[in-house]
Amino acid sequence: MKILFVYPLYPDSFWSFKHALKFISKKAAVPPLGLITVSAMLPTNWQKKLIDLNVSELDLKDVVWADYVFISAMYIQKESVKKTISECVKHKKKIVAGGPLFTQEYKNYPLIDHFVLNEAEITLPLFLADLSIGQPQRIYTTDQYADLSLSPVPDYHLLELKKYVFMNIQVSRGCPFSCDFCEITSLLGHKVRMKNTSQTIKELEALYQLNWRGPVSIVDDNFIGNKKEIKTHFLPTLKTWLHKHQYPFVFNIQSSIDLADDKELMSLMIETGFTSTFIGIETPDEIALRTCNKVQNKNRDLLESIRAIQNSGLQVSGGFIVGFDSDTPSVFQRQIDFIQKSGIVSAMVGLLNAPKNTVLYKRLETENRLTTEATGNNTDSSMNFIPKMDLDELLDGYKKIIHNIYAAKPYYKRLRRLLMNYNRLDKRRNKINFSLINAFLKSMYVIGIVNKGRIEYWKLLIWTLFNKPGLFSDAITFTIYGYHFRTIYGLRQSR
Repeated sequence: MKILFVYPLYPDSFWSFKHALKFISKKAAVPPLGLITVSAMLPTNWQKKLIDLNVSELDLKDVVWADYVFISAMYIQKESVKKTISECVKHKKKIVAGGPLFTQEYKNYPLIDHFVLNEAEITLPLFLADLSIGQPQRIYTTDQYADLSLSPVPDYHLLELKKYVFMNIQVSRGCPFSCDFCEITSLLGHKVRMKNTSQTIKELEALYQLNWRGPVSIVDDNFIGNKKEIKTHFLPTLKTWLHKHQYPFVFNIQSSIDLADDKELMSLMIETGFTSTFIGIETPDEIALRTCNKVQNKNRDLLESIRAIQNSGLQVSGGFIVGFDSDTPSVFQRQIDFIQKSGIVSAMVGLLNAPKNTVLYKRLETENRLTTEATGNNTDSSMNFIPKMDLDELLDGYKKIIHNIYAAKPYYKRLRRLLMNYNRLDKRRNKINFSLINAFLKSMYVIGIVNKGRIEYWKLLIWTLFNKPGLFSDAITFTIYGYHFRTIYGLRQSR
């Protein structure tokens, strides 16, 4: 068999980092981990090619070459999915689709030949067995959850490594919490299932042998979902391997806010080479946290928890939401004040949406409040239901938040707050990085001369040199992030 894997294009969005990537001459932030994992599950004698549309064009010669085209996608990639399907149908190529988008919405794609849904460790072998006897079915699905010990080392060799900022690995699936707007548990369950630590080490060894050095993103939705296993077994073993290999990687994660409660765990993470975490903060409003069942964030000083994580040596990025039924017009200024005080530079603020099969979706469906399908884009000001607050007032308030946290002056003020809170303890990251030097030179021209926020840029760099010289590289990185955020939000010329 000749298999072509196609990963659809991401539109310009908060997490695309499209405008920041230009400063370091990269094409995409992370590679398609799902597709290269599926590739490793296929027979070894099959021929395989990967086209990630975020780093290269789809060559029609590759489409013609293939016996089957495998596609995986998320909601935000819908437009590119349609174009890819059209090209395959035009050339009469059979399509096999899986991943979050198709697992939730396969009925919307009648032109796709085969769906391998849910977790491929379970459903892909069924498809392959039927294919081997010439009787493949159209839909393969399951309500079971996979044993992750069956998951292979991804085919990292299919990637054009130099075009990415991060490599990525997965340690676990599932989340112990039950936020009503989150689709993770509907897709992957509440039980946190972990790979054997030896599996993860093999994946890192594969990356090491391919000469990857630098950042690795652990894509688990909650890295500390099984805190005991992470703390007592995974991290100590990982630390030993990293020490033996002279610490070739640094890691970022997603976690819940209760990470702040375990100083010993945070200290071990720093010693191992962890640098940052993304946390779903959502809102400072206790009523909204209670009604959406965000139990892990309730009854705590969220700002103090964030500071504790920053002081430990981990940077914090965060997700924020407006549009809860309990929100009043005061929520917009409260969100602004909270974000500014937190020092969370990468603050993803979105309007509430209800993905399919979530508790929120089912409730809104019974209330006849659903209007359309969620786009998955956190920067397009879209909602897929009728909010309790007047929609125009909600949109105006949302735009107010964006302007008041990403216009140059408030953004750089918040960045200074982060640099004051942040206590980098891992000195290994002070190595000279020529990519960063190149990015700095580009930023001096693009942000420091051309952009109208240039005065704040230079004030920030001078302040950093005098007050936090050891964090100068971080300051440069976040000035570039700020340029990206202002660009996607249409605030690039804003002071």
